[in-house]
Amino acid sequence: MRFERRPHTPLWLAAAAPLAAVFAALSLAAILIAAAGANPLTAYGAMLTGALGSKLAATEMLTRATPLILTGLAAAVAFRTRLWNIGGEGQFFLGALVTAWIGASLPLPGILGIPVLMLCGMIAGALMLMGPAFLRLRFGVDEVVTTLLMNFIAILFVGMMIEGPLKDPLAFGWPQSVPVDDAFRLPDLVPRTRLHVGFLVAIAAALAVWALMARTVFGAETRAAGLNPAAAAFAGVSLPRTIMGVAALSGALAGLAGSVEVLGVTAGVTTTMSPGFGYAGIVVAMLAALHPAGSAAAAIFIATIFVGADAMSRATGVPSFISDVIVALSLLSMLVALFFTTWRIAR
Repeated sequence: MRFERRPHTPLWLAAAAPLAAVFAALSLAAILIAAAGANPLTAYGAMLTGALGSKLAATEMLTRATPLILTGLAAAVAFRTRLWNIGGEGQFFLGALVTAWIGASLPLPGILGIPVLMLCGMIAGALMLMGPAFLRLRFGVDEVVTTLLMNFIAILFVGMMIEGPLKDPLAFGWPQSVPVDDAFRLPDLVPRTRLHVGFLVAIAAALAVWALMARTVFGAETRAAGLNPAAAAFAGVSLPRTIMGVAALSGALAGLAGSVEVLGVTAGVTTTMSPGFGYAGIVVAMLAALHPAGSAAAAIFIATIFVGADAMSRATGVPSFISDVIVALSLLSMLVALFFTTWRIAR
């Protein structure tokens, strides 16, 4: 028995891999739920009810999915080119901070100010990732290490700013930034819920990234650079230009996630505003098999797990931390599924 590379991956196998990974993750998590003394089917039913059982629950789930779509896109774009961006969390926070900082006093009407603030957040995120990309190209520095460490630098910088020059004087000592002007808040999609227009922005971003990657020369160059850098360079693809372009796009998407979260949900910045959107975006990208259009579906699945976990905990007594276990198992299962989409067992 040995492993051999498949000459090509059948479409049905590529489509079945994420479903098999999700099923495997839920099956493994069911063992832990049963060990905690609860019925797994009852627990998963409560989870679905908590995330989809009412208008409030469904809109809250989509609100949570909005930044996950964007951070998932950021990871997918980078990973397809073998640029290992682990810094989505830091890029999210920096995009949020710049948006809140400029949005507190931007002298523009709302209809013009909102896209300007989103652009500012995207620029902040792009610049944060282009630094590690340059270090990799110029000095061979591993971007996994630099982007991961820059997450902590960014969060500490945000903490310094919201405790100092950007601290909200009306927050009664609570460490948060000054809020953006009310004119720049994103409109609600559903009245009396937190679901905002940023969800449509995230969906539009997913479609735009898919079109960019599938229908443009830049997209073809990024795929070539990811599949075989030496062959791509021989064919005339400029690897430095491609990698820096991908870094700018990936960081901009993560920065946009922070900007949308500020404009649509929090209004200001705190160091606790993200429950790990940047890291969860990696799971979203892997579950989507690095496909931009699949990031939306994967983000909705992850958001369903996160939002429904609290309802499941109240109904069954299983700790809500099981959501983190399910997400981690989903990532591990998807890695195994991706392996078998590329390799097969042969005699």
